[in-house]
Amino acid sequence: MASSLTRSPLRAARRSLLGIALLFACSSLSQGQPLQARIVMQSSPLAGFRHYEAPNLWGEIQPGDPLTLVREPQNPHDHNAVRVEWRTFKLGYVPRAENAAVARQLDRGATLLARVSKVQSTRAPNKRIEFEIYLPL
Repeated sequence: MASSLTRSPLRAARRSLLGIALLFACSSLSQGQPLQARIVMQSSPLAGFRHYEAPNLWGEIQPGDPLTLVREPQNPHDHNAVRVEWRTFKLGYVPRAENAAVARQLDRGATLLARVSKVQSTRAPNKRIEFEIYLPL
């Protein structure tokens, strides 16, 4: 009995997420936009912005641009390291405090997609680029 009670809220949450995704999909279709539903796994700021290629590419990176996630299990600083690339250029990393689940999924062979969600001018380099990691539908 306890297991059916445990599953019930989980099922309700899944149905709610699916309903919201369908609502947005229908809204996009009615506005003539292509269907682009996605389930966002996490949204994060780019870690290491000023140490890699991001400052040199600042004027070219745009919201919506696809990113590549590359697992670095042999990274000497963080065994869960996940590198973030834009057009083969190393921009930085998924923040250490947020990379364990992403690393685990990549290690299992899951397909995770990423895209730039926000580019903003700010004095804080760790807030200049934000990105989303999502599951393909």
